[in-house]
Amino acid sequence: MKIELKSVKIGRVQKYFLALFFILLLLIFPNSIFAADSTNIPNNKFGIHILFPTELEDAAKLVNSSGGDWGYVTIPIQSNDKDLNKWQKFMDDAKRLHLIPIIRLATNGDYYNAKVWEKPNDENIVDFANFLNSLNWPVKNRYIVVYNEVNRGNEWGGSPNPGEYAQILQYAVTSFKGRSSDFFILSAGMDNAAANTSDAMNEYDFMRQMDIAVPGVFNQIDGIASHSYPNPGFSQPPTIVSDRSIYSFKSEDELAESLSNKTLPVFITETGWSAAVLPDSVIAPYYKIAFESVWSDPNIMAVTPFLLIAGTDPFKQFSIMDTAGGEFLRYKTIFDYPKVKGLPILNEVKNVLGYQIPKIVIPVKNFSGIGQNESSFNKEAMQTIYSWLLKL
Repeated sequence: MKIELKSVKIGRVQKYFLALFFILLLLIFPNSIFAADSTNIPNNKFGIHILFPTELEDAAKLVNSSGGDWGYVTIPIQSNDKDLNKWQKFMDDAKRLHLIPIIRLATNGDYYNAKVWEKPNDENIVDFANFLNSLNWPVKNRYIVVYNEVNRGNEWGGSPNPGEYAQILQYAVTSFKGRSSDFFILSAGMDNAAANTSDAMNEYDFMRQMDIAVPGVFNQIDGIASHSYPNPGFSQPPTIVSDRSIYSFKSEDELAESLSNKTLPVFITETGWSAAVLPDSVIAPYYKIAFESVWSDPNIMAVTPFLLIAGTDPFKQFSIMDTAGGEFLRYKTIFDYPKVKGLPILNEVKNVLGYQIPKIVIPVKNFSGIGQNESSFNKEAMQTIYSWLLKL
């Protein structure tokens, strides 16, 4: 009997603390302290991968065509490219054109080995977090992809290291969310065709070793980026179901969810067929089939094929736009595909001096009567809490 009474008493104390914590959240953060849930609002999942901010106009014409609005655009930012004016203009243009940015972090080329990218460190993460937090974003959710194809050695200083990447990913979650809860952190899209060799690692083995090195790391992120290319050879039909085809996002997501015990939305930030292998007359219907079947999966938030435009090799084979001014059939297929009007939660913060400072409503004691400062509180929520406490 004494044990039972003790357990009830502890439960009551815990409920009081939970209620107090919830009240404080209502006072300090009247709307939300978390990145918005993008799965419960109208979403135009069409997007495109670009390399330069100057491509935004062309990107908007494609992803917001045929009834669409607020499509996505993926773009990399390098460690040595933190130009405040350049990137604030990018954000302002994205807002004007109704585009949702997905920013992929990138390092610089290795000074001693031009064939590989430098490994990032904690200082790189802090610098990115500070810089990207200083920008006025167009929508509430600030999508960040933490680096690129890290299961390839040439993307990680010469040799893939799942333990190191897991630690960097964990640190990115802490650093970015410590500055704003609006940051939506995505793990890197990986090479879905990589095998276990001296300079690469199978992506599924890589993910498992990440979780061994940093247990629960996939429970800390908000979603996963996927490079669901039609491999092998960037040429497989969209009907091929395997963990190396455009269905690979499914295998990646199932593994990530098994390691995290939560549903993780997918952002396909790279995909596409090679025009060096297949004719445009084949690629165009492949895109239509993919959007109608494979990429209609409700857990996919965005599909941004690589690449909008590439004038030279090695990326020219993936270019969606014809640099000569004509229209590829694959461009027209995506342009004509029916889309929806997305309704993301917009960032209403004004780009003025001091806009980074949170505007917190301070409750004032009312001595003249109840209700004078009612606007500072969520009245309905408070009444629910009071009723709950009275039942203790």
